Amino acid sequence: MFDSIIKGGRWFDGTGAASAIRHLGIKDGKVAAISATPLDETGCDRVVDATGRWVVPGMIDIHTHYDVEVLLDPSLSESVRHGVTTVLLGSCSLSTVHVDGEIAGDLFGRVEAIPRAHVVRAVEQTKSWHSAAEYAAALDALPLGPNVASFIGHSDIRSAVMGLDRATRKDVRPSDTELAAMAAKLTEALDAGFVGMSSQRLLFDKLDGELCRSRTLPSTYSTRAERKTLNTILRTRGRALQGGPDVNRSDTMIAMAASSIGLWRKPLKVSLLSAADIKAIPLVAKVFPLLARAINALRGDFRWQHLPVPFEVYSDGIDLPIFEEFGSGAAALHLANHIDEQRHLMQDEQYRRKFRKDYDQKYGPRVWHRDFFDADIVDCPDPSVIGKTFGQVGVDRGGVHPVDAFLDLVVEHGAKLRWRTTISNHRPEVLNILAADPGIQLGFSDAGAHLRNMAFYNFGLRLLRRVADAERAGTPFMTIEHAVHRITGELADWYGLDAGHLRVGDRADVVVIDPAHLDDTLDAYAEHPIPEFDNLPRMVNRNDETVTAVFVGGRYVFGAGSKDPALGAERTGRFLRAG
Repeated sequence: MFDSIIKGGRWFDGTGAASAIRHLGIKDGKVAAISATPLDETGCDRVVDATGRWVVPGMIDIHTHYDVEVLLDPSLSESVRHGVTTVLLGSCSLSTVHVDGEIAGDLFGRVEAIPRAHVVRAVEQTKSWHSAAEYAAALDALPLGPNVASFIGHSDIRSAVMGLDRATRKDVRPSDTELAAMAAKLTEALDAGFVGMSSQRLLFDKLDGELCRSRTLPSTYSTRAERKTLNTILRTRGRALQGGPDVNRSDTMIAMAASSIGLWRKPLKVSLLSAADIKAIPLVAKVFPLLARAINALRGDFRWQHLPVPFEVYSDGIDLPIFEEFGSGAAALHLANHIDEQRHLMQDEQYRRKFRKDYDQKYGPRVWHRDFFDADIVDCPDPSVIGKTFGQVGVDRGGVHPVDAFLDLVVEHGAKLRWRTTISNHRPEVLNILAADPGIQLGFSDAGAHLRNMAFYNFGLRLLRRVADAERAGTPFMTIEHAVHRITGELADWYGLDAGHLRVGDRADVVVIDPAHLDDTLDAYAEHPIPEFDNLPRMVNRNDETVTAVFVGGRYVFGAGSKDPALGAERTGRFLRAG
């Protein structure tokens, strides 16, 4: 009767309803039976014994930058191995729908820390589409591992219509014809099933390449009339705006959130980046839930995106996007393609004075805490500094300013100096409040980007561990059923996707989790090379005993740290169309 059976596990349906011990039968890619009694295993190709384990819907990652990687390795196995069976592309105003390889390289290379040459090559070698509908069809024809859905990027649209140079000039406004062309491209994408549009207003995201290097993303130059036109289309169609306000201008955050209000019109679905417990501004964590509550009280449909784990980042030398948020840091990154010039700049005393001034400015909106006493050196050709902070190195060298200690080591060792710090989400009690708040969506992994800086592919598992630990300690902040709902069905329903549920007739995207291994292995540091990017060592997660089986579309694809031969060779995932 069944292609696969998952028997005897604690089953969660993704709605938040009570879990129960059940036996699941899978047939033709769908859940065909959910039974309190054992199912007939006659003729069944695969039987998974889930006794003592959790059987949950495949998790949904609402914020990735797999737009390039999916073209080269559609298995997206780094997410699948951790139970993610649906990913959303096109975040932060960036997509590869309309732009060519060169412009895609400029958009993705520096902002998302994906080597520009690989972005250019991937798009130029694989692009066969000329519209959003053709792009969706091209992805759907790939041997996708997980399901894929997508935003259309505002910067992608704007660059395609205006050209990258004109799209990133303050003195250039789109003509009526260009604005109409942008609206047409957005409409065509929504017709093709895109979940909405992403638009970035954050001013420390900078372009790569040489033509427009260090200008901000095209969407940051958008006019009020342009944003209104595009938002109206999204509002009318019931699709979502994913946005990133400028952290240095609270008015952009208020304006983007307020666009959701539906008192005199249809509400606009808005998901903003990002709710976080930022070390540099500890009180701001209280603002996010309050603002969401206020907007939604005015008939809005507003959510924050939130990464429900500590935001720990690594850097090779000065190659970290947090330095983009202040002038001296951005000046060094501007010269990333000219290492000798960059090294000369960092040795210049006038430059160092500016860097020290930026570093010592502790007040005002910012992401990085700017504390080199809270930055650990994990690797360096000079073994005497490993395990120390840059601040400690400065003290050891006779009271050298932490900035000078940092710059001295970068000048001497370049990218061979590796260090880490935690920027936000460091207080578990605050994380618990944010994770349970209905105005906040759980996601924002940035999977596929910042390949040497961070790895949050297993964020859903780490959330479930915290929920289970709190329950065992007698201090629950949400039920396990609610936590599963938050990273599965809740997200699918809001974005209008056929995913995230595990009921009879639903897509058989299923994950089997061993709760005994929701443990410290989830936090372990690991690297794995990316063959498609010349074996660049990517930061990853490795907790192979935690997820014992993953099914996508009814097909077993991963389990206990091993790929099934089908993953990336056969099409198990689909391009999911919103609505």
